[in-house]
Formats: sequence, C-alpha cells, structure tokens
Amino acid sequence: MRLNINAYLSEAMKGNGRSFEEKRGAYLAAAREFLEHFREESKRSHREGEDGISVVQSITAMTDALVTRLFTALSDDLQMHKSGQLALIAVGGYGRRELNPYSDLDLLFLYSGKDSKVVEEAANRLLYFLWDLRLDVGYSVRTIADCVDMAANDVTVKTALLDSRLLIGSDHLYGELKKMMVTQVLAKRSDAFINEKLEELRKRREKYGSSVYILEPNIKEGEGCLRDLHTAMWVAKIKYKVDEPRELVIKGVLSEEELGMYYSSLSYLWRIRNELHYLAGRKNDQLTFEAQTSIARFFGYEDKGKTLAVEQFMQDFYLHANRVEHFSSLLITKCSQREDSTRKILGYFTRRPVGDGFYVMKGELVVPDETVVDKDPVRLIKIFEHAQKQGVALALGTKTLIRNSLDLVNDKFRRSKEANASFFNILQSEKKVYDTLQQMHHLGFLNRFIPEFERIYCKVQHDVYHIYTVDTHTLFAVEELAKLWRGEHKTTLPLLTQLAMEVDKRWLLLLAVLLHDVGKGGGGGHAELGAELSKTIARRMGLSKEDSERLQFLVRQHLLLAHIAQRRDLHDERMIIQFARQMEKSENLKMLYLLTYADIKAVGPEVWTEWKALLLQELYEKAFQVLERGDFKLEASGDRVRRVKRTVFDLLADDYPGQLIKDELQALTTRHLLSYAPEIIAGHVRTLLALPSKLLVLQVSHEVEKGYTNCTVCTFDIPGLFSMITGVMAANGMNILGAQIHTNTNEKVLDILQVNSPQGFVITEESRWARFESDLRQVLEGKVRVGQLVAKRHRPSILTEKAKPTVPARVEIDNEVSSDYTVIDIYAHDKVGLLYSITSTLTRLGLYIGVSKISTKVDQVADVFYVKNIFGQKISEPGKLEEIRKELLAAVDG
Repeated sequence: MRLNINAYLSEAMKGNGRSFEEKRGAYLAAAREFLEHFREESKRSHREGEDGISVVQSITAMTDALVTRLFTALSDDLQMHKSGQLALIAVGGYGRRELNPYSDLDLLFLYSGKDSKVVEEAANRLLYFLWDLRLDVGYSVRTIADCVDMAANDVTVKTALLDSRLLIGSDHLYGELKKMMVTQVLAKRSDAFINEKLEELRKRREKYGSSVYILEPNIKEGEGCLRDLHTAMWVAKIKYKVDEPRELVIKGVLSEEELGMYYSSLSYLWRIRNELHYLAGRKNDQLTFEAQTSIARFFGYEDKGKTLAVEQFMQDFYLHANRVEHFSSLLITKCSQREDSTRKILGYFTRRPVGDGFYVMKGELVVPDETVVDKDPVRLIKIFEHAQKQGVALALGTKTLIRNSLDLVNDKFRRSKEANASFFNILQSEKKVYDTLQQMHHLGFLNRFIPEFERIYCKVQHDVYHIYTVDTHTLFAVEELAKLWRGEHKTTLPLLTQLAMEVDKRWLLLLAVLLHDVGKGGGGGHAELGAELSKTIARRMGLSKEDSERLQFLVRQHLLLAHIAQRRDLHDERMIIQFARQMEKSENLKMLYLLTYADIKAVGPEVWTEWKALLLQELYEKAFQVLERGDFKLEASGDRVRRVKRTVFDLLADDYPGQLIKDELQALTTRHLLSYAPEIIAGHVRTLLALPSKLLVLQVSHEVEKGYTNCTVCTFDIPGLFSMITGVMAANGMNILGAQIHTNTNEKVLDILQVNSPQGFVITEESRWARFESDLRQVLEGKVRVGQLVAKRHRPSILTEKAKPTVPARVEIDNEVSSDYTVIDIYAHDKVGLLYSITSTLTRLGLYIGVSKISTKVDQVADVFYVKNIFGQKISEPGKLEEIRKELLAAVDG
C-alpha cells in the first residue's frame, strides 16, 4: 500500500530544493488522483461481494498510507515527527480502524509542550491539505496533561482516546499517554465511566427510537446497530483492562462463538453502511425507505409472491439487530455486575425463595439449579410469571437459561393446562403485562409458545403509516390497553377508561390484541386468516366455546369499527343498525372498541387524533343504544320528522314569522332533520334564513379541545359548489377532516366542514378565515376561477421531497351499504389539491355529492363520497360505474 501512494507522490517529490508552497500543488494533484483511484477500487470490491470487514480494513489502510505519507512529505522540513516532540494519533472510529467510504477522520496531534508554533504549522499543513481533498477531518492539538484533564471531565474525549492508535511520530509520547490514561483516568473512575456510557446509551435510545424495530433505522446510532457494539466493547475494555476484543476470550468473558458473532455483526452492518455511503456519495447512516429498496436489490433479494424483496431484507435486518442488541446487553450486564466474593457470599444468604426452585436476589430472579427446568419444562413460563408477580428483572443467567431451553417448548408444552393458566395469569395481571410479554418476545419464548406469532416476527410493512414492525406494533397495542387500566387517560379518554375497567376477562381482550395481526404473515385478507388461526390457538389453549368465539370475532372484525367510523355516514340509521346486528352483544362491541383504540394508538405517535376519537365514540354510542334497546327495527322516520319540526318551530317562533319557518323546515331533507338535535337544526335554519340578503354566509366555530374548526358555508346551489369550496380551502392551506353536505329543495345549501391545518393545528387566525371567505366569494361571483387558485398554491418546490413507499391508488364503488347513495371509496397518496381534483371530477361526471368523509393516514388518504346522479338516484349502470372509476384514478394519479 505504501508503494502505491509513493508511486503517486514520486513525481511531486522531485526537486527537493523547492519550498513547501511550490510542492503543495503537485502533492495535491497526486493525492487526489490516488484517492479517486483507490475509492473506485474499494467500491468495485464492495460491489463484487467483498465482506464489510475487508472493505473497511482496506479503506482504513489506504487512509493510513495517505495520511502518514502526506504528513511526512508536508512537514519534512519541520523535522517534528523525527524529534520525538510530536505523535500523530488516530482517535474515535478511525482509531478503531473502522472507516467506511465517507467516514470522518479524527486526528490528535499530541506534542510534548515544546515548540507549539512549529506543531501548529505542521498540523495546519496537514489539515488544510486533507480539507482540500474534501475529507471530513476533526482534530485536536494537545499535550498529555491536556488529554488527561479533558478525559477526566468529558466522557466523549475519554471514549475517543480509548480507541486511539499511533499513526506516525513519537512512540515514547504515545506510550506515556496510554500509561497516564490507564493510571490517572480509567483506573480511578471505571464504574463511573460504565455508568456514563449506559446513560449515553439511554439518551441515544430516546433520540433514535427505543426499538430495534423502528422502520427507518439509523445504522450507526439505532438500537441493535453499530453503536450498541461499540458501547459494549468500550465498557468491556474498561472493566477487563483489554485493548482487543480477542483478549475477552482469553479472560473467559466471551466464548469463541460470541466473539465470532461480534465480528459477523460488524461485517454485516458495515456492508450495509458501505452501500449507504456509496449510494449517497457522502456520509449517510439513515436506512430510509428509498435506500432499503436499493440495498435489498444489492443484497440479491427478490420479490416472492406478495412479499416484497425490501420486506424480506428488512426482516433479516431486524433479526440481526435483535441479536446485536442481545449480545450487547449481555456483555454490558457482565461488566456492570460486581464479582467480588464477599458480595457473592452475602448475596447467597439474602436470596429469597419464590417457589418452583426460583429465588429473588439483588432485585433479580435467579435459578440456581438449572435442571429444575429440564425436570418440569412448564417452569420456563413460570419464570416470567414469578418475575412479573415479584416486580423484578430476570438475571443474566436466567435469560441465557431461557434462550438455551426453547426446544423444551413443544406441542405438549403448548397444550399443557398449567402452562396456559400461567400465561393467562400473566395477561390478567395488573402490573408489567407489556414488559413481561416484551421480555418473552425478546428471548424467543413467545414465538415458541404461540408459533403463529412467528409469522409476524420482524414483519415489515413498507409504508409511511406504520412506524414499527408488526410484532412490535402488536406489543405496543398491549401497552396502550395497560395504560387505560392504570388510569393514565381517565381525564382525556373517560369513556374508554371506564370500559377498560369494566372488562371482566382482560386476558381474553389482550389475547385478541396479541393475535389481531397474525394473519399478516400470509397473503389475502389478514383479519379473516387471523380469525382462522385464532380458532386453532383457542383449541390448543383449552378455551371454552364462548371465549373461543369471542376471540375469533374480535380478530375477524378488528378493522370494522375504524372502517365504518371513518368512512361511512354515521347519520345513516339503517347502517348503524346493520353494524349493531354484526356486534351481536354489547360486550363484543365494548371489547372491539378497546381493541380498535389500542390498534390505532400503537401505529405511531401522530396517528390517533381527536377527530378519530370523536368518530369512533359516536359510532360506539349509537350502536350501543341499538343493542341496549334490544330491537333492530328502524324507528318510523315520519313520526320523528314531525316531532323534530315541531320542536324546531317552537324554538324559532318568537324570532321569525311562522310561515317563513315552516317553508324553510319543509325544504330540509329528511336526512338533515334526523341527523342533528333540534337545537342544532334551529341554528341551521337561522343561518339559512339570512341568505336572501347575502350571497354567502360563513360561520366559524373553533373546537380547540377537539383539534378542529367547524366551518359552515351557506349559499345558493350551483353545479360543482362543493368542489369550489374544497379548492378554495386547498388554496388557503386548509385540511378538511370531514364534510356534511345539505342541499335543500329550495336551492339553498348548508355545508358543514371540519377543518384544521395540514400539521393538525386549529386555525384560529381571523385573517386566514377572512381571506378564505373573500376567495370563495370571488369564485362564487365568477371573478376568479378556483383551478387558478389551487395551481398558484401548488407551485413546484425546488426541495426534493423525501421518497416514500408508494401504493397504487384504488377506487372502490359500493351500492349496498347505503339505501339512498352510491358510495365511492378512494385510496390515494395525499397531495395539495387532491380533494379538489376528486370533487371537480365528480362534478364533471354529473354526480351530486351528499356526504363526504375524509380520512388521512400520514401521507395516505381514504376519501369517501356518497353520490347520486342528476335524477337523485344511485348509479347502477355498469358502463357508467367503470367510467367513474377510470376518471377518478386519472384524477388522483395526475
């Protein structure tokens, strides 16, 4: 390698009489050529399949050759590195010989304290040169005393020096630094250093996501990634006073197998990181959706049936990350435990028996005689039950025992009454349900005990909506229910909290949560498939017929409540009765409501909104009333309409002439009259009566607690009116959550829209609403075309948007769900003006919109429109339905 760099620099080195500045240009050109040539060589080796460790070692060796040769050539006339006064040291990742294609270089110029100006000159020459080569270089110029002082007070400096190695210069100076670090810094505060590194680890988890299974992991800082391996090794180096990982095998801390696992993990993660760098042409550690797709292809994954190549790659990635996290935790735990004999003896006498051959010692569950598990395998699950009951962690040896005994969990074990009783006890407990299940999952026990759960182990859904893998999402859903039981949301979610407290069989609800997505391991409808798997599981676990049927019901219907609440007309009494009939019993409805809440809440932090909460609660309460009433008959609408009209008339009689009120009430549709309380309809009539004197009446009321504004638009009907309203709202940066559209027989329209900002805030600025009203008025008067307003808002951005996984748009048409309307469901990617594109297309097709429900999941929308044709009838002609589908797809994709 040195010959290689010398070959490049030999021309530049000719003419020794020249000054440094005269030689600099030639050196720069030669070094640039060397760097470009070597980078291409490394890239070629990497792309041809060379492993991560080999590529990283080769890049580090090349960098060493370049840095040392340049330093010698550039500071030759200063004679510093030969005088014993200066040592050039690699620290941090460079010190560990861990350079990826575009990694930072961290250099320490260590000097004796003499000739500081000459040292500075030497450092500047090299640094400016490396910066001119476009290398990312961090540096420090220090004496040994500086290093010791800073390391004593700064854990980052201490860690960087822990990974240091000499590149060129004084051996003696570097040796002194190592000696001082060991005696002055590390020996005195080794426990403090370990604690500092563990605190650093905790903060990093908070920042980068405290789950191995986050969907766009950071390959360097994420859990189960490179920094976990680094932290474990730093802690081990301090604890056992070693320089190289191999020494940990000699000292009996790691086995050969564990050391092999450490290196294979490094190699795997480096191979991914190398490819990330090459793809970006710069340092990049984020495994974004776009990068995942490219890397899956690079690793040779191919689509298999409905499972994408990228999903297979990420599933393997999470399996690796899980192993890394386990290895790192294991090593850190070994280093954190004090081993001195007095404590062992004292500990022995203070251990407390808890049954089944288990003891609690120092806040951990220990199993001194591991043969008790072989004698009675059911004790494996009892370990988790006892630890949960005692509120203690599992000792390291206990975790290892579980991992090594998983083959005992066979079909006989799974059918054991005692094992299943223990599992139900864990689910029924009021404390640490999530933590216990998470531990069972982490140690591989859950997959063995419920083999169907393995179908979703590390299962990725390649979209922006789901932040976690399916198994992790499922466990988070368990925690969401546990929070209700702990009363954490009793002020914000009083009804859900009350219902959670009323559930008799908590274990059954939690089992349904655990199994609700198990069908995602295969193609087709996952709810139906999951229900079939649940039937098998229920039989194996010995559930009664009633419990088994309820479990299947909850898994089969777990999407239904959210679907109807967010995408169907909740004022359609016939549909509510049909839904209530599907529920059969109010206990089924209660449990499904709780399961739906947990499922949505566990998807990601921004997914559960006040708006969704209101819709779900409205559907629950309406269906519950029907179930409690005990009959599934429609109330005679004629009687109700007469009753409502009479009440509204009485409310308004003092303020308006009687005939005026009667005429306005006569013009209202039956649906409008049955959808609201009489007091609200009276307010609507007041607004409608203001019309003749004005072209447009706009009313805005902010529901700050609920996270939206009710915007009422009242005007005279014109073709495409709703499309105009949605277009003006899009042009003013307003996000529509839902819309109730009321067109009266006297040509007046009252549309009520729930609106917030695209970021989810309530829009309270009066100026924005004034601008909206002014724009809408101009559109209604024909002074401005709405299409121009939307186009102006949607200027092309010079900033490229982050790539997102794309799912093809689809349009579904249903003529069964409503007796009066054809219902159109549109699933598409969200973009500015999308709603306007859809509504203007429906107008062009001669369709009238009666109800609109808008549902946005991060970047995906599911918009629903209840429509009629110009004769006020459903659309049934197949040719027309096909035309509607094609035109809408063209509108959302355009």
